Amino acid sequence: MYHFYALLARMKYIRRWSLMRNTTEENVAEHALTTAYLAHALAVISREICGTDASPEQCAVNALFHDSAEIFTGDLPTPVKYWSPAIRDAYREVEEHSVSRLLALLPPKLRPAMEGALTASDEHTERIVRAADKLSAHLKCLEELRNGNREFAQAAAETRKKLDEMKMEEIKYFVENFLPAFSLTLDEMQ
Repeated sequence: MYHFYALLARMKYIRRWSLMRNTTEENVAEHALTTAYLAHALAVISREICGTDASPEQCAVNALFHDSAEIFTGDLPTPVKYWSPAIRDAYREVEEHSVSRLLALLPPKLRPAMEGALTASDEHTERIVRAADKLSAHLKCLEELRNGNREFAQAAAETRKKLDEMKMEEIKYFVENFLPAFSLTLDEMQ
């Protein structure tokens, strides 16, 4: 009996933004899905608009599993995770150990394929997944602000700054062409 997928199903129990007051709770499973479709979008933009050889499918799969280590670690709040280089490096080591532990919960013949899902195969894919992860966090902040929750004002500014600092044409294109629609009501999108 292998526990890999049963543990993945538990991502829905891991709360994000635990140090913040939320108007709408978000869990790791929801965040993974959002990050996956954003990574796919950024990779399509990268390939079709920027002329790269990005793989939307690979980016989406890596994004879907990008926080799977949190099954063992929980979602460590950003201010804690990045408090110091030593903590950041130690947490990265814990995440790598967690991925290895997860892979060990699969039949041996499936491990190589799933290792490719849990870890980005190249730097460009990894960069797109990181951008999608940050974009997902930014969208959450904007949603909270739209709901009148000023608790997320600084996080919104910081996530936007991080996105801009990435200097990625894919992000610029997404922000110009898709981000404004996230502030519309359902009726306004009709």
